[in-house]
Amino acid sequence: MIADAGFRWVRMDFKWDLTEPERGRYDFSPYERLMKALDEQGIRALFILDYGNPLYDKGAPPRSEAARRAFTRWAVAVAKHFSGRGIIWELYNEPNHQLFWPPKPNVNEYIALAQMVGRAWQAEVPNEMLVGPATSGIDSDFLEACFKAGLLNYWSGVSVHPYRQTSPESVADEYCVLRHAVSRYRTANVSESTRDLPIISGEWGYSSVWRGMNEQIQGELLARQFLTNIANGIPISIWYDWRDDGADSREPEHHFGLVRHRHYPGRMPTYDPKPAYQAARTLNTFLNGFVFERRIGVGGVGDYVLLFKSGSDYRIAAWTSSPVPHRVTVPGITGPFLATRFSGEGGREPISNAQGLTLDISSAPIYLTRRR
Repeated sequence: MIADAGFRWVRMDFKWDLTEPERGRYDFSPYERLMKALDEQGIRALFILDYGNPLYDKGAPPRSEAARRAFTRWAVAVAKHFSGRGIIWELYNEPNHQLFWPPKPNVNEYIALAQMVGRAWQAEVPNEMLVGPATSGIDSDFLEACFKAGLLNYWSGVSVHPYRQTSPESVADEYCVLRHAVSRYRTANVSESTRDLPIISGEWGYSSVWRGMNEQIQGELLARQFLTNIANGIPISIWYDWRDDGADSREPEHHFGLVRHRHYPGRMPTYDPKPAYQAARTLNTFLNGFVFERRIGVGGVGDYVLLFKSGSDYRIAAWTSSPVPHRVTVPGITGPFLATRFSGEGGREPISNAQGLTLDISSAPIYLTRRR
């Protein structure tokens, strides 16, 4: 189902305690099984090197010297075992959140771990991609402390989790600030080879039971989130979550998924898809083979018209962050177009005239494909 929706990346914990059951003895067989299944579907992995191990510091985050050394040995062993498989390795998950770095986050403890892992990585597995720090939100203070400590020397990208309950388009200014910070610190103390460090949206989603939300709006926001990331030069976007964690309508954490919680063994599909699943499938189908070219101005600050190209062919995605649907004219674009709603259903086709392309936009993205 993941492959059929057009996804080409999955993100998953690569847990220390699961794969080092005894000191110095590693068992990677669960992840070999997962990698085999992903390879068969043409899906790549972004694995998170994370969490504590009861064998060291009683399972706390690796903050002591001994635990950091053990974590580093394990991380390098993991990378060596899976080398050349096209995996992106991510150093920890939300170390700025007390749930994942108890009893409370400490950026200096994370930096000490990241520096040790980074040095060993460069020495022993320099061709494997390492990214970090996978912050909860775009935590500028935490991120800047990491950059100031020289961690950009070791990373192939900067990963963040831009969660919000506001519109996804609001992330653009935060990405801009983050890019400036990366540029400032890489210029100061980072080698030339890291001048194009990408930002990765490593985890971000919307619960379909948050206030003012429902499954239909969740699908709209998935499309807008991915399109916003593309327009801001984000090469990888990971949606949280694949599957609903439960069925309690009062628990927001149960409803981030693209498919419902109940599993149907032996049935295809094995999960019931939510509207967000269809939104992802429609978006990935529409954009397959096309590259983002530019945003076309149509007057309104909250109106988005994105142009995608493939050779001489082009497609358009359009929507507004305004709650009020309205009509816009796209200048310089003419010709007949086929319209598709974000859900995959047919939409109202635009009008082509001398002024350009006139279309009705709303908070639900619409995709335009040139008729042949």
